[in-house]
Amino acid sequence: MIVLSLFDGISCGQIALKKVGIKVDKYYASEIDKDAIKITQKNFPNTLQLGDIKDVNGKDLPNIDLLIGGSPCQGFSFAGKQLNFNDERSKLFFEFVRILKEVKPKYFLLENVKMKKEFKDIITKYLKVKPIEINSADFSAQDRKRLYWTNIPIKKWKDKGIILKDILEDLPFRELKPFCFGSWGKKKRIDVLKDINAKKSYTLTTSRSHTNQYYLNKNRTKMRFLSLTEAERLQTIPEGYTKGIPSGKRFFVIGNGWTIDVIAHIFESLEGGGGNSSQP
Repeated sequence: MIVLSLFDGISCGQIALKKVGIKVDKYYASEIDKDAIKITQKNFPNTLQLGDIKDVNGKDLPNIDLLIGGSPCQGFSFAGKQLNFNDERSKLFFEFVRILKEVKPKYFLLENVKMKKEFKDIITKYLKVKPIEINSADFSAQDRKRLYWTNIPIKKWKDKGIILKDILEDLPFRELKPFCFGSWGKKKRIDVLKDINAKKSYTLTTSRSHTNQYYLNKNRTKMRFLSLTEAERLQTIPEGYTKGIPSGKRFFVIGNGWTIDVIAHIFESLEGGGGNSSQP
């Protein structure tokens, strides 16, 4: 199989393909983040890096079997300003559309955040398929709702029943920090923070300092940070996969990536798929 991955990040798509046993003959990746590229090349040295998506010409590539990508979501996210297609990052969706028309792959997959219906309908109009919403919570200990536009027939799935305690390391807690007693909107921050008895984590973001990356002990009297190993586990990324760059950068690329087991489940329907993604 020949794959073209746009906005490739740390090549989560490549991990998922490997997990379901699909042989990849060539894997082309368009990515501009140097740290993400470093992680990809460490783990998949045969990856063919193409650079900025704006410089990718589909006519220069061989026949592509699978086109995948998760275009930047900041312009659509409910957590952001929702600038939609006026946001320079979200405009990159149209680069995905351009390359989709140029390479005419057998299969394609586009991932993005939950968004207003008007934005979702525009993407659906261009891709000519309706999105399927999948929550990573069914495959991991992370509450992460995402939309997937694809012509791959997605099999039904069952919740694996993974909870936060299943992925947490046995790490020490420290005294509560002053920021825990501040406000978060109309709520006190300490009332929003997750504790180790929570069923699921909040959605991972690209920043370690985000509220969802702190955890309280069961008595809610002490706190600790989310560890990098735990962050990888929440995304079902192989442990240690992101080693080799500074810790802050690791949190960024992990939060910016895909939940591997979700993508692997989708890829099981590809020809040659059907590996072990259903296993814990």
